[in-house]
Amino acid sequence: MDKIDQSAKSKIVRNPNRSHYDKATLYKVLDAGFLCHVSYLFNGAPVIIPTAYARVDNMIYLHGALKNRMMICLLEQGQASIAVTHLDGMVLARSAFHHSFNYRSAVVFGTPVKVENAEEKEFVLKMITENILPDRWQEVRPPSEKELATTLVIGIEIEEASVKTRSGAPIDDDADYDLPIWAGELPLKQGYDQPISDSRLSQGIVIPESVKKSL
Repeated sequence: MDKIDQSAKSKIVRNPNRSHYDKATLYKVLDAGFLCHVSYLFNGAPVIIPTAYARVDNMIYLHGALKNRMMICLLEQGQASIAVTHLDGMVLARSAFHHSFNYRSAVVFGTPVKVENAEEKEFVLKMITENILPDRWQEVRPPSEKELATTLVIGIEIEEASVKTRSGAPIDDDADYDLPIWAGELPLKQGYDQPISDSRLSQGIVIPESVKKSL
């Protein structure tokens, strides 16, 4: 099993039995999503911003405008912390104290590097688009040279990471199992609703395959 490097900042202390430090589990959590939360410092104050991402091998890629504050701060500070979370359900116990969630979460640490090459930038933008909606890239106009020139792309190699998960039934105190209170799991599912066509679509344009396959 390919393990991930860790230090005190990435080691899980609370409920360590739920922790995972192998790349296979980490990549599975990262690849299941397309929205991450990125933390950075701005004028000495902590800030967290949600943004789209893509994983390629052991790299996480982000993009934004050339003057994007988050991206600039990450490059200047030379370090990044990124979190991805999937909420799978509510865990409803007999006591208020033991209510919980079923979830999969990953926290990644690494050094951000600016992507300069135009071909690599376009490839990254394709990966981010495909991560949001598979097969969408082949249906749309690719970025122009001007658009690529005004887009800042950074790659963050995964140097440290930790994964934490929970699944299953509630865990109550032994004395509470005889209480006349319902307990169990309330699963949570995420999905798309029916697509709404743009009012300015030209006549005859139908819903594309990428959208159909997402339903």
